[in-house]
Amino acid sequence: MDSEIDKLLDNAYASSLVFVSVTVLSLVVFLSIFELVTKYRCWDEIKKGNLAVAMATCGKIFGICNIFRFSVEAHDSIYQSLLWGAFGFVVLLIAYFLFEFLTPVFRIDDEIAKDNRAVGMIAMIISVSLSYVIGATVIM
Repeated sequence: MDSEIDKLLDNAYASSLVFVSVTVLSLVVFLSIFELVTKYRCWDEIKKGNLAVAMATCGKIFGICNIFRFSVEAHDSIYQSLLWGAFGFVVLLIAYFLFEFLTPVFRIDDEIAKDNRAVGMIAMIISVSLSYVIGATVIM
């Protein structure tokens, strides 16, 4: 089975399609998990026009995709990319909880749900910034 996948990945177009497909599927799974751990429903809030939720969600999307980008750039196998993506997601999730913990004055989830754009922006920047740090460790 591995040799068949390796043969498929020797073709640049097929390889690109496989990596993009795996990234999109991983993104759906990771965002679903993120939806479970937040007090608000991301897509319902985005549909209502909640920009803070959109920014926080965009940060997660960019962060996860950026980690996969670094993995592809490092010429990792599809399996290694999946591992890096999962690892990156866990780190981003931990960072989100740390952000919540380190701001005892208010609840991050509550503020984002109330469309506090400043909090949404900080959540987005944390995810984006950490994805670059995580990505840099992929290349090591």
